[in-house]
Amino acid sequence: MECSWKTVLLLVCASLGVQYTAIRTLRDSLSGPCRGAYRCPARRHGEPLSMCDDDWMSVESPRRHILLFATTRSGSSFTGQLLNQHPEVFYVFEPLYHVQQAFTNSSRRIRRALDRRALLGAYRDLLLNLYTCELHFMENYIRPEPQDHVTSSFFRRSSSHALCSPPVCSEEEAAASSDLPDETWCPKRCGALNLSSASVSCLSKRVVAVKTVRIPEVGDLRTLMEDPRLDLKILHLVRDPRAILASRMTAFPDQFRAWKIWNVTGRQPRYVDLSQITSTCKDMAASAETGLHGPAWLHSRYLLVRYEDLALNPETKATEIYRFVGLEMGQRVRTWISKNTNSNASAQADWNYRYSTARDSRATAESWRLRLGFDVVRKIQSLCSHTLALLGYKQVQSAAELRNLSVSLVEHKTFQPLRR
Repeated sequence: MECSWKTVLLLVCASLGVQYTAIRTLRDSLSGPCRGAYRCPARRHGEPLSMCDDDWMSVESPRRHILLFATTRSGSSFTGQLLNQHPEVFYVFEPLYHVQQAFTNSSRRIRRALDRRALLGAYRDLLLNLYTCELHFMENYIRPEPQDHVTSSFFRRSSSHALCSPPVCSEEEAAASSDLPDETWCPKRCGALNLSSASVSCLSKRVVAVKTVRIPEVGDLRTLMEDPRLDLKILHLVRDPRAILASRMTAFPDQFRAWKIWNVTGRQPRYVDLSQITSTCKDMAASAETGLHGPAWLHSRYLLVRYEDLALNPETKATEIYRFVGLEMGQRVRTWISKNTNSNASAQADWNYRYSTARDSRATAESWRLRLGFDVVRKIQSLCSHTLALLGYKQVQSAAELRNLSVSLVEHKTFQPLRR
């Protein structure tokens, strides 16, 4: 049996709702080169239970759990860093990337054996293990496979203060820089990531927060929300679909080449993929309707935030987010907000970095109106009219109206889930 089949078994088990105990049994029963690929560390006397212990599932977590639920280019990196500034938050940036890559890199024969439900099940299973601080579970997906629980391939590790601070990074190395972790100094000074140390760091925090753009709809998270081991809340970030498309065209020029041609020439290419925006609008609207309808499993545990509101009133909206999370917004967070929402980094050079969080937020909230042509905007409006109306985004009827930034296209609107 090839090692890639271990990932397949994990995905299939997850799709059937099999909990980790069963997956571990499957894993341990593997023969050949995969056997023992996941090695549980021995637990010393007094150490907390882990998923390697038989009675780990009976332990309730003392931590709160937050899922920053968003779509690509909706401002989620900025919002995630807002949470990452608090010293009591263990923040992980897009861990589901590793599951997606394991699935994508599988052979065509393996991919045919899996479906959307299997992938979503694997996503949920990984989230459960992250929220219970079992970071070793990621070893099933990280490639190349970690050795002795150590890896240099953890996606965007530097986006997490906790993964670049003691006990994950030594006191001496962490203190060597007066700056907060960035994409360059963290892996150089802290070395490869020890997942055992990362789990220890996670267990020391009051809140575990995960950002993802890889789960389509809020409804896909119901089984996690109802899991008694978790105290999970969903922070649902939305953004004007027209702004999302404009940002994607800049960040991913090859994938959105047809849209860029359309935007420059005013003529729609026959091969343009309209689903690149229609699927986003459909999922965003479905998730908002689920969250605002107020089903029992989301009661008091769902907050919808428009990126534009956060950009225009960052401290006010951040205070609302922190109240929802259940943490005080200290001076460190306020200083970061001031620095990252009044920055000149919104220049084109900075925007070329696709995960940048420093910007003049008020100036960029509706700057897409200067970058998209009216023909493209009109098409998006026809495709996403329901989503625009639901989330309080006004449509424009002319190129002049599009370019008139003195009139905002963001309606004043509050989003309160129905109470039952």
